[in-house]
Amino acid sequence: AWVKQANNQLILGREPFGRVPLYWVKIEKVIWFASQFKLLLPIISEPSISIPGFYGYTCFSYVPTPLTPVENIFAVPAGTEQIFLEPEIQIQRHYDWRENLVKVEDKNNAITQLQTLLKNAINRQIIDLNSEPVGVFLSGGLDSSIVAALLVKAGIKVRAYTLDFGKNSFSEWEYAEKVAQHLDIPLMKVSVTPKLIKSALLDTVKALDLPFGDGVTVPLYLLCKTAAQEVSVIFNGEGGDQLFGGWTNKPIIASAVYNRQENFIQQYLQTFHKLWGYEEKIFQPKIYEKVQYISAEKWVEFALDETFCTGLIHKLRRASLILKGAQNIHPRATNLAFSNGLVVRSPFCDLELTEWTFQIPGEFNLKGSNEKYILKKAVESWLPPEVVWREKRGMGVPLSYWCLNELWSEIRQWLNPEVLHAEGRFISDVAITIIQGKLGGKVRNRRVGEILWLLMIWEIWRVTILGESTINNSGYNPLLLPPWWWKWVEQVKS
Repeated sequence: AWVKQANNQLILGREPFGRVPLYWVKIEKVIWFASQFKLLLPIISEPSISIPGFYGYTCFSYVPTPLTPVENIFAVPAGTEQIFLEPEIQIQRHYDWRENLVKVEDKNNAITQLQTLLKNAINRQIIDLNSEPVGVFLSGGLDSSIVAALLVKAGIKVRAYTLDFGKNSFSEWEYAEKVAQHLDIPLMKVSVTPKLIKSALLDTVKALDLPFGDGVTVPLYLLCKTAAQEVSVIFNGEGGDQLFGGWTNKPIIASAVYNRQENFIQQYLQTFHKLWGYEEKIFQPKIYEKVQYISAEKWVEFALDETFCTGLIHKLRRASLILKGAQNIHPRATNLAFSNGLVVRSPFCDLELTEWTFQIPGEFNLKGSNEKYILKKAVESWLPPEVVWREKRGMGVPLSYWCLNELWSEIRQWLNPEVLHAEGRFISDVAITIIQGKLGGKVRNRRVGEILWLLMIWEIWRVTILGESTINNSGYNPLLLPPWWWKWVEQVKS
């Protein structure tokens, strides 16, 4: 991010990957700006929630730029410059991801070029490092394993850190262990338990600055906290899915092929698996009256604009870079690391590498059901085959099990129906509605925990960051009854 002053203009800008946030507010003729949202709150006499920002959070689990959760405070979108020349305020895009007309058609040449580009990306990230060891967040997936392998090849001392979610989740740490053994680097396993989640919940929300409703945030905070005891620089594999058409794209590709009558933008909104489309069932009437006229489609239209990419896979990759990467994954990674005194480096956020990925045919990224194919071919000699070629499962945070069991006390506290009623945004019994399956659609099984977590993070954020009230006058809370009881009640009724 940068700030420039020239020709009586103030210019605030961000690079296209969106790694460092930048916010601003105008009060009379003064522009205040900061890389932390919370630093701007004291400047506003009476901060109030932005309804579009709040609605956007429920659609995506992050607040879409240039909005923030508070009226009159705005975010500079990644890849743009905000230009202030009294009395005008302009947004100019200084960089756009787009499909390149010059193609690398030969697959073998592409593999060789990609190997060189990956090594160059790492070299640019290590040029200023001294002899001290660095950390790598090693999930056991392909992207972080590649980063670890490249660092070792470059002669860097590496310490790896991984997460273990216990018996109620698909275990990824065993693959991280295979990679660590293959590369001969030490591996620290952080066992994430509901007790640890509870202890770090408030600190994580404060560290994130803005509400980010993905369940992985607290485990990542705990990982940062552990790594900070041994290293000051941490590497991650974030961005690999955006560059090479990761596994989350497969459902939308299938949908585009087989359900061509559906609105593609609406299909894409459904891939976030949040609360878009459920507005009437989750919001109180006064909020619903306002959000029903807000178009969530507008927040993704530019990212899916076919002017920049005509091929389906490139179009989805571009959208993922602009939306899921720059507005969610990268800024939250920066904030979590920064709060623990770490500098985070993401080698896949490399301009030369990213531009090259728009030169290869989109089909190089997907061979049958095998995603990220070109990347796997490029690195198959660097890592164990069971790591390179296994099917991706994603980070298996067992949110539904935790939220309906050990974390129910937190759900009960933060989604207290009387508090929600007084707040005036969500319907008071939204937690019960979700547990009983009354939202319908796809909010079931693991999505139940994800949505409960999304709502809880908002409630914690509005209290701890914004300072809103949580008063419960009666002291009665129907969520004192356990989740199984509410499920049983609904079964009896039906």
